[in-house]
Amino acid sequence: MTQEEKILLFKDLSARLLYKVHCRVFKLNGDIKENDDVLYGIVGDNVMTLKSDKDECLMYYQIKPYLRSMSIITDEEEKEYYELCVLTSNGGYDWHYEPTLKSIDWFNSHYLDYRGLIEKGLALEAPKDMYNI
Repeated sequence: MTQEEKILLFKDLSARLLYKVHCRVFKLNGDIKENDDVLYGIVGDNVMTLKSDKDECLMYYQIKPYLRSMSIITDEEEKEYYELCVLTSNGGYDWHYEPTLKSIDWFNSHYLDYRGLIEKGLALEAPKDMYNI
């Protein structure tokens, strides 16, 4: 994992902390420690999960979050998202939706992979019924 990928993963995990994202936890040797755990806390580069031992801290790159691919967003979810964006124009007829902080929070709360982590191998596709959205 490159330094850039580590930073991207850390940013994503930090932004999703409030939403109890499910994750796979790996041992330092790469073996799976927990197939389904829940992100609980982050302190510095250390991550805690619900199934972590009392004093155990994991490195954030030992975590692969389960996220929903952007390709499976429903029409209803897409409508919700665009309602949180701002419609802007460049002064002509070229109108587009600009994301807002609320729309980014919405992505996080719906576990959507808007950073392309699944494609980069930094996250796993969430099973269909993992999150009750």
